[in-house]
Amino acid sequence: MFIQLSLLILLLPLLGFIVLIFSGKRLPRQGDWLGTGLLTVTLILSVVLLISKLTGSPDETITSVFNWIVFTDAMMVGTLAIEFGIMIDNLTVVMLVVVTLVSTLVHLFSMGYMKGEKRYSRYYAYLGLFSFSMLGIVLTHNLLLMYIFWELVGVSSYLLIGFYYEKKSASNAANKAFIVNRVGDFGMFIGIMILFTGFSTLSFEALFDAIASGQLPFDSTGWLTASGLLIFCGAVGKSAQFPLHVWLPDAMEGPTPVSALIHAATMVAAGVYLVARVFPMLTADALLVIAYVGAITSLIAASIAITQYDIKKVLAYSTISQLGYMIMALGVGAFTAGFMHLVTHAAFKAGLFLGAGSVIFAMHKVLHDQHDHTTDAQDIRNMGGLKSKMPITYWTFLIFTLAISGIPLTSGFLSKDEILAGTMAFSTLNGHWLLPLIGFLVAGLTAFYMFRLLILTFHGKPANDSVISNIKESPKVMTIPLMVLAALSLFFFYSFNPIGAASGWFYSAIERPASIVPEMMQPATWAVFYEAIHSVHTLVMILSILIAGTGIALAYFVYSKKAISAEMLAQKAGFLYRGSQNNWYFDDIYNKVFVGGAIALSKGLHWFDDHIIDGIVNGSAVVVRGFAMVSKWIDNNVIDGLVNLTAWLSQLGGQLLGKLQTGRVQTYLVYIVFSFIVLFLLFI
Repeated sequence: MFIQLSLLILLLPLLGFIVLIFSGKRLPRQGDWLGTGLLTVTLILSVVLLISKLTGSPDETITSVFNWIVFTDAMMVGTLAIEFGIMIDNLTVVMLVVVTLVSTLVHLFSMGYMKGEKRYSRYYAYLGLFSFSMLGIVLTHNLLLMYIFWELVGVSSYLLIGFYYEKKSASNAANKAFIVNRVGDFGMFIGIMILFTGFSTLSFEALFDAIASGQLPFDSTGWLTASGLLIFCGAVGKSAQFPLHVWLPDAMEGPTPVSALIHAATMVAAGVYLVARVFPMLTADALLVIAYVGAITSLIAASIAITQYDIKKVLAYSTISQLGYMIMALGVGAFTAGFMHLVTHAAFKAGLFLGAGSVIFAMHKVLHDQHDHTTDAQDIRNMGGLKSKMPITYWTFLIFTLAISGIPLTSGFLSKDEILAGTMAFSTLNGHWLLPLIGFLVAGLTAFYMFRLLILTFHGKPANDSVISNIKESPKVMTIPLMVLAALSLFFFYSFNPIGAASGWFYSAIERPASIVPEMMQPATWAVFYEAIHSVHTLVMILSILIAGTGIALAYFVYSKKAISAEMLAQKAGFLYRGSQNNWYFDDIYNKVFVGGAIALSKGLHWFDDHIIDGIVNGSAVVVRGFAMVSKWIDNNVIDGLVNLTAWLSQLGGQLLGKLQTGRVQTYLVYIVFSFIVLFLLFI
């Protein structure tokens, strides 16, 4: 039953894509009901699969495999099979519900947000393709198929980000996302090839069994670490980790529901899911690198988010920061906490993006009615006072903001608290105190910039009374998904203990897998790590609440009470403020170093081709032409001269002999007598 259900879950979005891409325009309402209905069915099936798996066989891993392509060598020594398979474990079923839930709510929300858009049916087709690709990543049982679906996610996200391709900024953003992800995917491909060369299989179970038995790629522990880090490169690209994080803020050019789909629980979560899936084969050195990459990413993104004014840009950098949190958690060994934060973040971040979409939708509508083409509908400085105009959007947005800030009674508090406890425990065992320091700092920054966003958008005086006074709440088709996600952002869906996730169903369902790498390269065992977490948990909880409260209070005094001037703070910060506002100049540096470098390299190669390669070719032509001219002169003057001289001498001799042949007997008698006299004189 599990395999049949999973196949239905996988193929229904693909069916929707095929029907809509070919016949969507001919369907009633261009087929939005079809795409939404099919995703709703996949959500129901995913929930059934989750409940059945966790209640019926929680400790079992169910697989179904068949040979896809079989290679037989010419000597018939052996065969090599590429398998197609489905693997269902607790990680899979939880992720299935996350993906299908967010996808279904985005489909529903889009009915209101995208209504009247051109290429409406194509939009829903692209959503179906994206959902199919993500579900393929979750369900596959081997790295090769995961890589294939991985690239399909890249293609479908390219289509969705560049949906408004008439806009140069949208097409550039789609290209940027696609190209930057290829950098990480190239590293992932090399890592996969290392494993395939070393083990002749890419099945997760077969790989793990081989490594557990002591087999290593090229019999080297270094290659095992390298393969893990190279596979992690794929996560660096998809999950927008430093230094490949630059594509995600630009991806805001896509429709806002797409931002919720891509940046909440699906595409960006694929990298976190990949790290969780290969976690058993990651060495301690690889995990340490992963932890620091996540920590650096979370800090950089949070420091940028505090100065942005585009409502979607703030949420985009927030997403990068939270993804860094998840990666850091997996790196330090807080496996369950990291994956739990993926799940909780999916709900409140999808809600934040859809809430932002609700605000943008309302702003656009009024600005369009007033024929105002100059006011930016996404700039929070043009908002304010929306609390009374959009109550459902406001109260749900407040719940999402409390959750991402890690305030008690929310899901975000449970997962973030466990992550911070994990970093503290890791530093206690290994001495890397920078990780918890970054974790707590980012927690404070998150609370600050999210309440800054909430206050400037919904509180205070309207920035433009003529616009804000005409704002109305979004239709129910857009507010119902917000209410569902707000409910899922509360603590009791994950644990009935509001201050501890470890006693909830999630922790019992998603346990940290045992390491299979050689003992000297393993991270701290789960028993030792859990004991360290337990010893610091209370301290961490108190610190996290105090730090989050400090961030909220600072945002309140600066942007609501205005007791502290934001302009004065910006002026005093100087370079730090300008650096944050300009994304720490990453785009400028990348444009000059990589884009400019690529252009300079192409110009250099063009010059080399014109002057060196073509010079050699043209020089060779000149030499050959000169040689041909010399050969022609020799042929004309020497060879032909000798031939012509011989002919001339022959002609001359013939002419002379012809004069002697007169045909007269008397002349011949004279020649004979003359010859006789000459001979007589010569011999006598």
